[in-house]
Amino acid sequence: MARRPLPPILTGGDRLVRGRELARTAAESATDVLHPLITIARGARTLAAATRRRWAGTPKERRGPVLFLTAACLLLVVLLPYGPLLALLAAMGVAGWTGRDRPAPERTGPDEAEAGRLQALYDALVPHFTVAEHPGPLFAHGAEWSTALTGPDFDGDGRITRLQVAYPPYFPDGDPAARARIEQVLHAKSGRGREYLFDWDEEGNRLLMTVLPPLPTDIAAQRFVTAPGESVLGFTDEGAVERTVPVTVSSGQRDAPPVLWRTGPRSPAPHLLVAGEPGSGTTGLLRSLALQVLPYGDIVVVDGGSTGDYTSLTGRAGVLAVECGLAGARTGLEWAARETERRLIEANRARQSGRLAPEDTRRPLWILCDRPSVFGHLAAADGRPDPQELLRVPLRHGRAAQVTVVVAEHLDALDTLSEDVTAHTRARVVLGAASPALVEKVLGIPPHTTPTPDVPPGRGYVRIGPAPVLRLQVPATPDPYDDTVGEAHRRTVLALLPPRQQDRPFEERGKHEQHGTHEQAVEQVVAPVPAPVTAEG
Repeated sequence: MARRPLPPILTGGDRLVRGRELARTAAESATDVLHPLITIARGARTLAAATRRRWAGTPKERRGPVLFLTAACLLLVVLLPYGPLLALLAAMGVAGWTGRDRPAPERTGPDEAEAGRLQALYDALVPHFTVAEHPGPLFAHGAEWSTALTGPDFDGDGRITRLQVAYPPYFPDGDPAARARIEQVLHAKSGRGREYLFDWDEEGNRLLMTVLPPLPTDIAAQRFVTAPGESVLGFTDEGAVERTVPVTVSSGQRDAPPVLWRTGPRSPAPHLLVAGEPGSGTTGLLRSLALQVLPYGDIVVVDGGSTGDYTSLTGRAGVLAVECGLAGARTGLEWAARETERRLIEANRARQSGRLAPEDTRRPLWILCDRPSVFGHLAAADGRPDPQELLRVPLRHGRAAQVTVVVAEHLDALDTLSEDVTAHTRARVVLGAASPALVEKVLGIPPHTTPTPDVPPGRGYVRIGPAPVLRLQVPATPDPYDDTVGEAHRRTVLALLPPRQQDRPFEERGKHEQHGTHEQAVEQVVAPVPAPVTAEG
């Protein structure tokens, strides 16, 4: 059957394009020609609306005299020569002037209320920046704020969002205590409850104060685009890092700046310490890391809280053990120490013989310890050594053996951590509402922003090795077995979990995955391990 040709209107693409261009040109020409009429109509509509509002606001007892005066004026216009024509031209002129395109008035400076706030801030800084011997000080009692404060920006509530402060060169801007006093004054006078970033320009004697927007909390656990050996701790401010990754949120997909933590033999910070108050999101961060590691590595979970937050990981492929008791924790950490030694021996033998290290020694092994201080108290009550001592070998030699240790502890129990944990965890995270002094104690340097008293779960600061401190928001990774969790988050976490071991053939399981009890797995893996060696061996 022969095909019938398409109508010319569907095949003449060039004619359609030319037709659209002609229509657009005609519309623009008509707009230009009718622009005066459009302007007069817009002005007449504005005048009519103003007249209705004026008439509605006129008292009833005055409406009669107003109508009489209006009628007398109309009669006078009609009796005058060319009166109606002149009145029509005057009305059109007034309507055209009213309906003209007027640009929005440009704001030349702060209003009265904003100027008063700036003057109060300036007066509060005078005692900190004034020296009696200086002949022409920037800050003086009774002076105007514009002599030292420039570039102010305000939000809808009239609070300062951005301000540059010029301070005298004799101010000790290298002294952290002096800086803290100035930042405290600016924070108090500009409005509490927000996060401020203070950028000190010591060369130019300038201080730039900026209000930071809150970090987004709509990013949940998912498969992030990362390189081998990289894990996403959370997300930070735009411009704070040089890289972005695509993330999926409820509204679609966007790019977000991640905080990447690199592990492995070449990592400057191969182990992580997470500190926070109860409910701050430390367990969620460990669960997020576990979901990111399980596709290519094995994990051992030691839960000192015994709250069942890691029940969803039990029996999953790649999860060697989830221990909540003292005996199980000691067994799991003893196996981890011996496994670290075994990997070191196998890798050393392979290097000496010129071979590639065995695959089982190159598969990452992660040890997740949540609240190990609880096991320390239980061990002390039974007269046993602290299980944290078993982390010495993985912490000291784990980088070369592809073993990573992550320790999470409450802020009030940081003193109970062993010396090896505090010395070898060079990647640090602080979650929750913590004071600047406490953040400095954990991270080594004070935070670069002012913390807020109320923060969402997973919100805090991070510092990886010698890098600067960054704000952090951990992706939402709740316990899927928690009844209070939303259905969407629960399904997301369950979809990221690997299948259970009994659902897979035995041949497809990893060499170090358990089959049966944890004690049987320890016997299977540790039996062929030679005697422990020293670091030199």
